[in-house]
Amino acid sequence: MSVLDEIEVGILLHLLEDPRSQIGDIADSLGVARNTVSSRMRRLESRNVLRSGGRDVDLSALGFDVLGFITLEVAHRELDPVLTALRSLDRVLEVHEISGRGDVWCRVVAQDTKDLHRTLRSILRIRGVLRTETSLALKEHLPYRIQPLLQGLLKPAR
Repeated sequence: MSVLDEIEVGILLHLLEDPRSQIGDIADSLGVARNTVSSRMRRLESRNVLRSGGRDVDLSALGFDVLGFITLEVAHRELDPVLTALRSLDRVLEVHEISGRGDVWCRVVAQDTKDLHRTLRSILRIRGVLRTETSLALKEHLPYRIQPLLQGLLKPAR
């Protein structure tokens, strides 16, 4: 796994919080020189940690090679506490309340299957989670995108 130092983690957190941040703002908030931030950002980009113009983090470049989608069945009286507990798990990237089969859908990452198993066990220990079903992503064919949707808004209405 690619290890980040404190400055690199700080840069990534800053960019995720405010993608329009300038190098000077990031340097000031981290208490380091602008050149330090600039060189670390170049290094993150060269290691493919930062993509899409330096504002999107590629988790696989950091060693999180397993992407899973977990559907949870939840005791309905426990839904709010389950959602709160899921927020506390660092491997849980996204949570949606859903209709259909299951009640909650989560996107999770892990370094390997043992790490995924630990995350699943943590989810199953949450009071109110009755059962889970996990699907693993084998290959990304189309990354998350909104550009085509926005471009469609420019087309004249028919």
